[in-house]
Amino acid sequence: MATERLVVVGGDAAGMSAASQARRLKGPEELEIVAFERGHFTSYSACGIPYWVGGRVAERDDLIARTPEEHRARGIDLRTRTEVVELDLPGSRVRARDLDSGSESWTGYDKLVLATGARPVRPRLPGIGAHGVHGIQTLDDGQRLMDSLERTPGRRAVVVGAGYIGVEMAEALVERGYEVTVLHRGAQPMATLDPDMGGLVHSAMNRMGIRTVSGAEVTKILTDEQGAARAVATAAGEEYEADVVVLGIGVEPRTALARDAGLPLGPSGGILTDLSMRVRGHEDVWSGGDCVEVLDLVAGRTRHIPLGTHANKHGQVIGSNVGGGYATFPGVVGTAVSKVCDLEIARTGLRERDALEAGLRFVTATITSTTTAGYYPGAAEMTVKMLAERRTGRLLGVQIVGGAGSAKRVDIAAVALTAGMTVDQIVALDLGYAPPFSPVWDPILVAARKAVSAVRSAGV
Repeated sequence: MATERLVVVGGDAAGMSAASQARRLKGPEELEIVAFERGHFTSYSACGIPYWVGGRVAERDDLIARTPEEHRARGIDLRTRTEVVELDLPGSRVRARDLDSGSESWTGYDKLVLATGARPVRPRLPGIGAHGVHGIQTLDDGQRLMDSLERTPGRRAVVVGAGYIGVEMAEALVERGYEVTVLHRGAQPMATLDPDMGGLVHSAMNRMGIRTVSGAEVTKILTDEQGAARAVATAAGEEYEADVVVLGIGVEPRTALARDAGLPLGPSGGILTDLSMRVRGHEDVWSGGDCVEVLDLVAGRTRHIPLGTHANKHGQVIGSNVGGGYATFPGVVGTAVSKVCDLEIARTGLRERDALEAGLRFVTATITSTTTAGYYPGAAEMTVKMLAERRTGRLLGVQIVGGAGSAKRVDIAAVALTAGMTVDQIVALDLGYAPPFSPVWDPILVAARKAVSAVRSAGV
């Protein structure tokens, strides 16, 4: 039997999960695996970078699940600091460049996995490339930021953008003793939430000493005589002094290779795949991780949702299929959690504007409760917002903002969304109760009761 070659482009969650799973199913005599990674690191937790920056994780290498050497010991020809710069799909080969020497070479494949990830959004602004301006997506990005923090005098930081990355980096910098200003264009931070829930995040951030400026359109990064960032300017004529600038505007799929090769891309620019994570229309090409779009099970359309949980699952599915097994990735409901200092933030399913864009008629219900029985020491306030389809009562989405013990309750809603449950059915759920864990009526159940009333009042 001839040995096949699998080429993997990208050495983090999706790529190396695919390579490792394929290797479990097929030995080196059946399947040769070559993987290319443009950075220094593999199989690491990008989600943990803010906690390393903030000092809660002691060492960078604590974030690494498996080193390049460990992958090589398992029979994977892993080439770090090597970037794939061209795909030749008709010729079944890739062109890779050694980033240290500049040399280039072609590598043929029988099967190809694209796991090129995402990249931080960097708007075209004067000074955006200055020293001290950092986007955070990879562990190499995190290392560059840490190096900058250690050699830059001063303790003022400006975070541009207030999504997940923005608020998590704001917290990290506060924990390092920086005076932090967050600038964002929206009416409220956390655009992944509805504005009313984002307002709760805004108030909490301000109470924590994080200066949060809404409606701020950044126009320029001002630099000093050495070309380093010294301030951020906005369209309103304000200047915010900064010794370091962190871009938290969000990420976009890194799909230039796929686009240039003519692979199908979705509305968000992510690669389109079938349920087996095979690229649509290409028998021997798979893709997963932050570079793909996935099916939103609630809205019924593809979306770009860059999360490590998805990427690892994509890799497992791809590796199983490449290795001769069978697996599928059915889609997601858009569950995500985050925190800023002591405030926990969670969402799953659709926001109001998502439901409107999908053409759904809906009602909303918002309640405020506590994380434990109100009399129990340490009870924290939490707010739950629930969206339900107007006629059927089908759950459409949940958002949660509150103290310790709030965020992971979103998992109840995630399961309910995946199962297609109605708010009536959620009210009937037999959830665990004891005073240290929840009130007699868990906040999710209270929100569902209110949503039931809203559905009935709305009629058809």
